[in-house]
Amino acid sequence: MLRILLAFTLAIQPVLAADLPDLGEVSRQYFSDQEEQTLGRAIMRDVYADPRYLDDPEIETYLNQLGYKLVSVSTRNQREFNFFIVNDPSINAFAMPGGNIGVHTGLLLAAQSESELASVVAHEIAHVTQDHIARMVASQNQSYWPTMAALALALLASRSNPNVASAAIASTQAYSIQNQLNYSRDYEREADRLGYEMLTRGGYDPRGMSGFFSRLERANRFYDSSAPAYLRTHPLTTDRIADMQARSEAASYQQVQGSLDFQLVRARLRAQEDSPQDAVLAARNALKEKRYSSETAARYGFVTALIRARQFKEAEAEVQKLLSANPVHPMIQQLAARSALAAGNQALALQRFQAGSAAHPGYRPLQYGHIEALLAASRSKEAQVQVDRQLALYPLDRRLWRLAAQTHAQLGHRLLSHRAQAESAALSGNLVAAIEQISLGIKAGDGSFHELSAAEARRREWQETEKSQRGK
Repeated sequence: MLRILLAFTLAIQPVLAADLPDLGEVSRQYFSDQEEQTLGRAIMRDVYADPRYLDDPEIETYLNQLGYKLVSVSTRNQREFNFFIVNDPSINAFAMPGGNIGVHTGLLLAAQSESELASVVAHEIAHVTQDHIARMVASQNQSYWPTMAALALALLASRSNPNVASAAIASTQAYSIQNQLNYSRDYEREADRLGYEMLTRGGYDPRGMSGFFSRLERANRFYDSSAPAYLRTHPLTTDRIADMQARSEAASYQQVQGSLDFQLVRARLRAQEDSPQDAVLAARNALKEKRYSSETAARYGFVTALIRARQFKEAEAEVQKLLSANPVHPMIQQLAARSALAAGNQALALQRFQAGSAAHPGYRPLQYGHIEALLAASRSKEAQVQVDRQLALYPLDRRLWRLAAQTHAQLGHRLLSHRAQAESAALSGNLVAAIEQISLGIKAGDGSFHELSAAEARRREWQETEKSQRGK
């Protein structure tokens, strides 16, 4: 349970770099790089199992593209990151061990520009690159860890409702917790400074940071105990806002156009809100009254809502309008194929997936959709060719391994199917499930000598890793 508290603690603790000693061996004495990575994988196991985790490859792909654009211009761009979405209407984001950064759907919808969203993501990246977790652990001794473990479960629940966290802290060793919170303002200032630098180097509007935080601060004046979640986990001060504004005013003015990806993702989220009928009505009215920043994105959201409402004929008519653009955005190509698939036109869906995969070979959501459509059409051998090709490029993709498991199951390859399920589970941080799956595959006895030997070696590797984790 320690892993969950550490996840939350990073969200609420952020130390001016100049006021801190070098990290080195001292700060890693109790929390090594390897331990942080192990902790990060264990955290993501819980995240993936949480019903609030939004398993949407298209939105996740966008967020990772935006995140890595910022990481590439950060001070420590050699670190690995994983950006994911939490289906929660509150305005919040949080960083966790292992470079895992969560963003609430509420934040995506509340941001008035892509630069505002980028400013929050950059702030969270700075928490990770500055090793704030390692610094926090280094400031304590190991005897403090059991206290953190006792709080972990309550603090996991508090990510979307920080009021729960307040209650949990009040009922435990509040003094120790307060010692951690004493540094939060300094950590936040450091994250602001480095996040701002990433924002400007990444080509975003530097005013996005001050604009977003100022708007949150103004909104906070009208709240009582239900202040925006981001303010309760990232304490704002007038000094911090003034510093952001001063940096923005000193920067040369430049108008930054938000990407179509940003608009499409927001339209996708809006179309999934409320009932299908209400979503269709809202999207139809927005188009009719021209209440949109991008007509393409508004029409994309309309089609998404129409598919939800099973109004396939109108959806196809709208899809034709979207496909008239040149070039066709990969998210639109994906939507067109899924619209045909939902309407029962398997041949058209496969044709669109194939065209999209060829036009955008690096866009993995289209590759997932293509493989799924091939499996739905019982074209298992073609699906295997596709999934093997993708896994050769992206061997650490848990979704591809899951599709590989389905493909091998359809082909009757029991060992390979269980092995693929095991790989997916391991990449999701669940080594216990991985060991169970690969053991089932070994017992199936239908693999070649080479496949069986590889599976047994993999099981031994996972067993040793899982045993060492249990020993900590």
